[in-house]
Amino acid sequence: MDEMEEELKCPVCGSFFREPIILPCSHNICLACARNILVQTPDAESPQSSRASGSGVSDYDYLDLDKMSLYSEADSGYGSYGGFVSAPTTPCQKSPNGVRVFPPTVPQPPPQQQQHLLPHPSSLPPIPRNSCITCPQCHRSLILDERGLRGFPKNRVLEGVVDRYQQSKAAALKCQLCEKSPKEATVMCEQCDVFYCDPCRLRCHPPRGPLAKHRLVPPAQGRISRRASPRKISTCTEHELENLSMYCVQCKTPVCYQCLEEGKHGTHEVKALGAMWKLHKTQLSQALNGLSDRATEAKEFLVQLRNMVQHIQENGVEFEACLVAQCDALIEALNRRRAQLLAQVNKEHEHKLKVVRDQISHCTVKLRQTTGLMEYCLEVIKENDPSGFLQISDALIRRVHMTEGQWGKGTLTPRMTSDFDLTLDSGPLLQTIHQLDFVQMKVPAAPMLQLEECCTQNNSATLSWKQPPLSNIAVDGYILELDDGSGGPFREVYVGTETICTVDGLHFNSTYKSRVKAFNASGVGQYSKTLIMQTSEVAWFTFDPASAHPDIVFSNDNLTVSCNSYDDRVVMSNSAFSRGVHYWEMTVDRYDNHPDPAFGIARGDVLKDVMLGKDDKAWAMYVDNNRSWFMHNNSHTNRTDGGIAKGSTIGVLLDFTRGILIFLINDEQQGPVAFESLEGTYYPAISLNRNVQVTLHTGLPIPDFYTPGEADPTGSVC
Repeated sequence: MDEMEEELKCPVCGSFFREPIILPCSHNICLACARNILVQTPDAESPQSSRASGSGVSDYDYLDLDKMSLYSEADSGYGSYGGFVSAPTTPCQKSPNGVRVFPPTVPQPPPQQQQHLLPHPSSLPPIPRNSCITCPQCHRSLILDERGLRGFPKNRVLEGVVDRYQQSKAAALKCQLCEKSPKEATVMCEQCDVFYCDPCRLRCHPPRGPLAKHRLVPPAQGRISRRASPRKISTCTEHELENLSMYCVQCKTPVCYQCLEEGKHGTHEVKALGAMWKLHKTQLSQALNGLSDRATEAKEFLVQLRNMVQHIQENGVEFEACLVAQCDALIEALNRRRAQLLAQVNKEHEHKLKVVRDQISHCTVKLRQTTGLMEYCLEVIKENDPSGFLQISDALIRRVHMTEGQWGKGTLTPRMTSDFDLTLDSGPLLQTIHQLDFVQMKVPAAPMLQLEECCTQNNSATLSWKQPPLSNIAVDGYILELDDGSGGPFREVYVGTETICTVDGLHFNSTYKSRVKAFNASGVGQYSKTLIMQTSEVAWFTFDPASAHPDIVFSNDNLTVSCNSYDDRVVMSNSAFSRGVHYWEMTVDRYDNHPDPAFGIARGDVLKDVMLGKDDKAWAMYVDNNRSWFMHNNSHTNRTDGGIAKGSTIGVLLDFTRGILIFLINDEQQGPVAFESLEGTYYPAISLNRNVQVTLHTGLPIPDFYTPGEADPTGSVC
């Protein structure tokens, strides 16, 4: 349980969470600490007014760094706080996480009560307009809306876990208001939820005034009632009178029926709260199973590392004794060199010990953090509050997966071997004793392919490898070999010191074999195991911002393009084709004033500031609202009736087996075969101006009307 304690402490005050709230970034903070770190932004730069008028803006607008930086301390009288304009400079303290905590503006209770009692919300002053809060963990800043801190949901699950943890750690019921050594509690106030000893009860809870109606019970009974007290029913942060009953899948938050009927969740996908609660519990449990396996492996790995320390010490002593015996056999000539060699061995000895001990320390810390997260998650799973659980489950699942991933990237692999890979060469004559040194006489071992990092994407392949974990033989470089994708001989595609390589320009729908070997001054080592990779059957690609004209505007993950200029501008894809049959489509999202965009293929050095097809590097069809033409090297051919409009679909079919290019409009072939005898490498490309917006669709099957065969005399496809 001690490992979990870090999960239960506020990053601002460093104490256990008290009335924690959940920030939009999924981190938690005490309600009182949240008030202390609030800062106020200038009215002129606040986006409050725009948020009030816009219906599509989110509840929390993150600050514009560039805009806020226009204000300086000298000009506005405001101090800077975390890159944002803060409240007027006042004395402040720093939390354990380095966050500036501004003194509260309300009267504080006596010191003995500050740690345990929070001011009632009605006694706190209203949140200043345009207040800003910065998360002390991820440092994301946001401006509060008119609800202030009430807009953040309370983390009742975390509050319950903290309460159970504190109760499990408490050996006896102590007074919560004693300043130094707490005395044993004699009573508990059910209304105040505080344990008192007799002196503190007389001083802080006199039986008069409003406190006379409070019920004082024995500590044991109060502890039982505290544990058994029912949780408050979850209510919506926007509609405080409504209970949370549904879960918004899009926003990943519990909502009430009024949010669905009147609020911003009306058009979102929602599911039953209980069903999502069970689903997320199952997901968290499954993720914990994987993390638990990693923790078990880490414990075994630590045992292995500790054994290695003993082996290194034993091998070091043995190697030192052998070295002394060899040096004694060479009599006086070896005595001068022996001291230097012993120093070298001791240095290697200490280096190995340092590496292994450092790894033990690092792995121990990581295991402690992992164990703490596991215990915390197990406590969270025990909660029976669906909405409270769902408020934090996504963040916990991500953390568990992230922590599990950290264990899987070579963390449980020894960084050092216990063997001393040193060979003493005693062959030289006595006159060369002063040159006596250790030499490396081994070729590198066969590299190991890291299958989890090897992958193919479209017509490129990425391979990653490493040396065997216990090999310390020097490596000068690596040689990567691939075949031709058709079962042909291997050829070298990379020679260098890197352990990862991406090979582009492979053929689609092809199977490649790859292998790698290492070399050093002693020679070339053995090949690794052969890896078989399959490139994509069909091409998935996007438009390429790096090669496009600067006037082209990209959106929708580079699948949608438009233009800022009235002149035609060219944009190409990020993938090139040289073999196979490929088909892609483009839909016209906007079409104003009857422009004539061009669609087709191009070489990598095509002109970007003219219509596609104006030079000899492109083959295209340009089309308006009534007719189309084929164009290459500024030669216009095959005028065909039928144009495009908003919503039209243009298809491009490139067949390298027959060397032809065909165009379609709305699933119908437009004109005859556009171009023939195509060979080489081509990029899908288009040209357009500011009157057109186009969206690309890739990975499509070949149209049903097209089958391999010969072209008839009219030029249509058989």
